[in-house]
Amino acid sequence: MESTIRTTRNAIIAVSLAGALMGISPASFAASRGAGAGPQAVSDNPAASDVAARLNKKEFRNVKVDVDANGIATLSGTVDLYEYKVEADKRAHRAKGVSAVRNDIQVAGPTVSDDQLKSKLVEKLEYDQVGYGNVFDAISVDVQGGVVTLAGHALNYPAKDSALGLVSTYPGVKDVVDNIQVDPVSFMDERIRMEVARAIYGFPSLNHYAVDPAKPIRITVVNGHVQLDGIVDSQGDKETAFIRANAVPGVFSVKNNLLVANQPAEGQRSSVNQ
Repeated sequence: MESTIRTTRNAIIAVSLAGALMGISPASFAASRGAGAGPQAVSDNPAASDVAARLNKKEFRNVKVDVDANGIATLSGTVDLYEYKVEADKRAHRAKGVSAVRNDIQVAGPTVSDDQLKSKLVEKLEYDQVGYGNVFDAISVDVQGGVVTLAGHALNYPAKDSALGLVSTYPGVKDVVDNIQVDPVSFMDERIRMEVARAIYGFPSLNHYAVDPAKPIRITVVNGHVQLDGIVDSQGDKETAFIRANAVPGVFSVKNNLLVANQPAEGQRSSVNQ
């Protein structure tokens, strides 16, 4: 028994001495034995090692890290979700010695057809921020080759960030282009926004559009200019909403993007207001 203990102790000492002679600590030696769980550092420098350490999670197991002499980190390889690509970029930026990040990571998750992906994202976004004034958001969705483009209007930055976060975590999304416009803060616009909402939803033939919180008549206001989005049941409802919004004091113009149900609209992008 004593001989066995002595043999084990000698083996540990031998490993420690070998590590010291090679400039490697016992902890680093142990970590190297467990390599493969995290990303691979292509370049041999402290910055690359720091990036690799920050990406030492199973989500980044297929990511490769290279940092050149100027501190520019290049991330390559694959991840399963677009949100992991974004997170890898953020973590790499925080690494010591990194001056910039080139993110060449590919999203290799499930392949979903553009039409199916668009339909699912529109459905998800319809119910995003329900109860938090989402009637004042009108965010559109377009998908080409798994690349999702979000455009239109958001009432504030939390609403925009929420939409981007929801899309980034959805399987099948390969990349996200952010063209969402956040409406400027203005007391005048806020007054107009509320008065247009009262004018439309307070009218007997239009108040049923408030029943389903995911499919309202959406109202955006920028510098006194009003835009209406969504789907209505008839041409009469579309025209009534326009007239009601245009009658609000202080409104400079009304752009009526309302679509009539079961009437095709050529060239229209799918959106959370459809």
